[in-house]
Order: sequence, then structure tokens, then C-alpha cells
Amino acid sequence: MDTHELKAWLRLLLLPGIGNHAARVLLSAFGSPQAVFEQSVSALMQLMPAKLVTVIQTEPARLGALLQTTQEWLARSDDRRLLALGDADYPVSLLQTEDPPLLLHLLGLPLDASCAASLAMVGSRNPTPQGALDAKQFAQEFASAGLCIVSGLALGIDGAAHAGAIAGGGKTVAVVGTGLDQVYPRQHQALARQIAQQGTLISEYCLGTPPLSANFPRRNRIISGLSQGVLVVEAALKSGSLITAGQALEQGREVFAIPGSIHSPQSRGCHALIKQGAKLVETAKDVLEELKLPQRSKSTQSNTITNQTPPNPLGQTLLTALGMEVLSLDQLQARTGLATAVLQAGLLDLEIDEHLARLAGGRFQRLVRT
Repeated sequence: MDTHELKAWLRLLLLPGIGNHAARVLLSAFGSPQAVFEQSVSALMQLMPAKLVTVIQTEPARLGALLQTTQEWLARSDDRRLLALGDADYPVSLLQTEDPPLLLHLLGLPLDASCAASLAMVGSRNPTPQGALDAKQFAQEFASAGLCIVSGLALGIDGAAHAGAIAGGGKTVAVVGTGLDQVYPRQHQALARQIAQQGTLISEYCLGTPPLSANFPRRNRIISGLSQGVLVVEAALKSGSLITAGQALEQGREVFAIPGSIHSPQSRGCHALIKQGAKLVETAKDVLEELKLPQRSKSTQSNTITNQTPPNPLGQTLLTALGMEVLSLDQLQARTGLATAVLQAGLLDLEIDEHLARLAGGRFQRLVRT
């Protein structure tokens, strides 16, 4: 993409009041962004109201600075690129959606054939320990089976899914809601660097775009659009993950959900999706079979948990008493009859060996590995 073409694309993106739909109307009529800005008032008036024609003919004040910033960003390394709507390498699955982005910024590996089989994994930013563990382990198994894991780099389930894909030796794609010259949330700086090495960071937003709240629901259509299906790991009833699931259905994608405790707010969104027809998922095999993908052999399965210390007799007693519920210290004491000191020591050992997690409010939850 030469300077003139890049400038025209950036100008189109910066025009106030000209959204993706209006931009696509103009591109369909005139062929390219450069051609759009070469049109007469009368030609533009045939497609757009007078107010928008004035906008189109006025060059945005920050265009020059953005053009320079973008060129400098591209020149820093070979793993940075732009894909415009209509480019040969533009993802076909995204192109076939109702609202494909006009221009994609990419950092990392190319979106080649290895990303043709992709699964989106989304969920709560505040998952239970079990939910975060499930996301990482499922993603690791999917990656080992050859699926590219797509998510949004958010805290919680997104981050666990990306980390699991990396641990599984597969590719992962992070669709972000900011410009690619910044990482949000900041806690994921290291994870973003790993993704750039073993996958791709993608944004439809110009460099310098801050983490505006409106951008994150909007980027969800790209997460689902790049994928064959969407797996919701944990989600509350008013979760952005349900937006992604809804967009996936509109795009003709499969929707999967992992059920959880009836007492957990983070499971209610998944339960709602299952009631509406999403496929209930208990194992990675459920998704792989539905997508008609081969499963990995037992010999290649992850050995992540082979070094976990088995619980001692006291620990086993506590795990049996805990079951799959979330219980407080007092509730566990009532079930076991153990002295407080003995109970606390046993719980600490189980927590150290990652058999359970300590939750807010002094409650405990058993961790189950798939």
C-alpha cells in the first residue's frame, strides 16, 4: 500500500458521521478511497446527503499526523501490516459478514491458512478460578488439535484462553478495542508480546485510539467473524460475551457454552445460551466433534497436571466435603466436624497444591482439571 492509498484509507476512517456502511456504499460506487475523494459534489450528492458531502470534501485536521504515525509504526518491523477491504489477504470469513472492517491493523504472524480453523473463546472478566482453569485447559487442547484460538485480550477468560493456546503450541488471535500502539489492559503487556510471536494482534481502530468503552462491544463482531464457532466459558446475564454469541448466531456460526453452578452469577449467561439452543460443552471433544475436526491422540495430550501432588487423607476428606459447591470455612467445619486449626491447615495444603481456590469472602471452590 503506497502513501497515497494509505492516506485515502485513513481519511475515510477519520470522517465524522461516515460509518462503515456509508463508506462501503461510496467504495462500491467509486471503486477506491482515492476515487471517492476525487468525485465532484454532484456525484457525491447522488449517494449522500449534503451534510455528509461537506464532511467528505473536508480533510480531517489530524490526517497528516496519523499518516506519519502509521508509516513510522509500519516501518519498525516486518511483522506489522495493514489489510484493506478487498485486499487479496483479507480474511474471507470476515469479508462475508454483514459489517466487515474497512481497514485492519495487524501485528504478528500473517493470517494464513493455519487460521482457517478457528474457534472464539470468550467469557467473564471476573471468572471463578474454575472458569479460568477451564478456559486455559480447553484452549490448550483445542490448540493441540490444530484450532486457532480467537479472543479479545481482556482480563479473565480471554487472557486464559490466549495463554492456553500458547501453552498448547498453537496460534492465537487477539482482536483488541484500541490502536495497536498500546496494550489494554496493561496487565497483559507480556501476554500481548507472546501473542505477537505466536499469533496475531488485530485492530480496526487507528493508532492512538484509547480504550473507549464503546469500542469493545463493536470489536466482538470481528472475534466471531474470524471463527467457525464461539465457546462461552463463563458469562453473567448482562455480559459482552453474550453480544459476541448473538453476533455469531447472526453470522451463521456455531455457539457453545460450558455450564456451571446454578448458584454462580458467572454461569447464568451460559445457562441462558443453552436454553436458547447453544450446544452444551463438557469436554473439548464436544466442540471438536461438532466442528468435525480430528482429536489429538492420547500420546500428544498435555502433561500439564502430571506433577500435581495427590491430596493426603485429610485433603481428600475436605475435597469430598466440598464437592462441587462453593463453601465457607464455617460450612466446611459443620460438614467435617474438624477443629478450626486442622481445617485451616488442610485447606492451605490443598490451595498450595492447586486442588482448590480461595474466593472472596473466605469461601473455597474445588478445582477440577479436564
